[in-house]
Amino acid sequence: MTERAPGVSQYGSVDPAPPQNVGTLKEWSALLMDENAPMFQRMRTVFSLRNDGSDEACLALCSAFFSSSALLRHELAYVLGQMQNPTALPTLIERLSDDKEHVMVRHEAAEAMGAIGDLSVLPVLKAHLNDPNPEVAESCEVALDLLQWCKSPQWEETSW
Repeated sequence: MTERAPGVSQYGSVDPAPPQNVGTLKEWSALLMDENAPMFQRMRTVFSLRNDGSDEACLALCSAFFSSSALLRHELAYVLGQMQNPTALPTLIERLSDDKEHVMVRHEAAEAMGAIGDLSVLPVLKAHLNDPNPEVAESCEVALDLLQWCKSPQWEETSW
């Protein structure tokens, strides 16, 4: 065992990379956009921006979906769900709706939309319930059930 173990974040998760301890939002955004930077450093930046929690940090995360790394794009969607910032919804809807996007990213975008808890995404999630990728369809079902649970005083099974 190593001398150091990853800690639990303020979001209750053990992240695959610790956030940067120093830096500015501008510096983190630049590093995140740098396709030549080591993935570990880019991941650290993802969690730094998530922990910042501002709309500006959320938009910086959203602007990194151009990355060639599906793993990074997946992690971006995941942390946007953790942040629960509705500012991310247009980007998440775009990622879910792009059938050329990696299935891992689309799945995480759907779950993030549910985690944000905004009912405006119901039509988009319902539209993807029959997606040919079961990971996407099932993630939309989970997100819809979560939204149903959020708006109901007592959760009941739904059939979308």
